[in-house]
Amino acid sequence: MKLHTLAGALLAATLAGCASTRPEPIPSPPTPPATTTAPQAQVPDKPSAPVHAAPAHKVRKPRVALALGGGAAKGFAHIGVIKVLEANGIKPDIVTGTSAGAVVGALYASGLTPYQLQLRAMKLDESALTDYTLSTSGVIKGEKLAEYVNRQVKGRPLEKLAKPFGAVATELDTGRRVVFRTGNTGSAVRASASIPNVFLPVQMHGKRYVDGGLVSPVPVSAAREMGADIVIAVDISARPSGGSTGFLSLLDQSLNIMSQSALRAELKDADVTLRPQVGAIGATGFDGRHRAILEGEKVARMGLPAIRHAIKLKEQALQK
Repeated sequence: MKLHTLAGALLAATLAGCASTRPEPIPSPPTPPATTTAPQAQVPDKPSAPVHAAPAHKVRKPRVALALGGGAAKGFAHIGVIKVLEANGIKPDIVTGTSAGAVVGALYASGLTPYQLQLRAMKLDESALTDYTLSTSGVIKGEKLAEYVNRQVKGRPLEKLAKPFGAVATELDTGRRVVFRTGNTGSAVRASASIPNVFLPVQMHGKRYVDGGLVSPVPVSAAREMGADIVIAVDISARPSGGSTGFLSLLDQSLNIMSQSALRAELKDADVTLRPQVGAIGATGFDGRHRAILEGEKVARMGLPAIRHAIKLKEQALQK
C-alpha cells in the first residue's frame, strides 16, 4: 500500500535604520567683552562639552516564515520552493509544517541545506518508512517515520533545531489544533502526518493526535503565533488533474475537500501564497518526486517579486 504523508518524509535585512543623526556642533559660548575697569587675570575659556551623536535607532529586520502545507507525495514540491528562496537570499526565520510539510519543514529547520534535502528526497525508499500493523485504528504504525525524522535531525528535540519550527497536528478527541514546538521532533512530525484510519493515532501526554491537515492544511496562523511578520504559504492541496485513483489518493482528496474552509481561513492571512502545479502527481506518487521539486522551483521563481515586495513594505513599516 502506498503511503500518504510519507511524502513528507522529504519532503532580510533591513538596512538598519541606523542612520545616526549627528546634531550640528554646539558652538562655544561667546567670550564676554573686555571691561574698561581694572584689568583682570586672563582665565582661559572652558572647553566645550563633547558633542555626542544621538543613539542610533535600530530597526529589526522583518521575521519571515515559511508555512508548508500537507499533500502527501506532493510535498516534495516544498524542497523546490526552499531551493529558490535560499538561492535568492530569502532565508526564512521561522518554519511551520502540516503533515508532509511537517516532514520537510523539520528537516529544513534542523539545518539541512536545500540540496541536502533534495539528495535525501531522491534517495528515499518508501519501504523504509512503512511499518504495517493490523488494527481497527489504522494500518500503519508510523514509528518508522518518527525514527527516520529523528535520525535526520540528529536526535535533537524541536526546541534545539537551528530554526524555530512548529509541527501542527489535530487532537483527535477534541478536534483542537495543536502546534508542537518542544519535545521529540520525530513524534511531533509523526502526529502531524497521521492520516486518520491509515496511521494509528499518536499517543502523547495522555492524548491522541492525528493529521494536522484536518484543522490547518497550511499552518499560516501557527507562523503568526510564532512571531512572523511575513508569511509565505505553500499550498500543495491541488486536486489531481487526471482524477483520483487508489485508496490513499481518494482519501487524500476527501480530506482536502473537508478542510476547504480551514484552508481559506489560513491562506487569507498569508502575505504570499505559492501553489505548485502538482495536480498531476498523486498523493502516493514517489515516482513523481523530481517533477514535484521542479514545480516547486518554478512557482517560487514566479513568486519572487511578490515576496520581495512584501518584505520591502514590512521593512518600511518597521522603520516608522
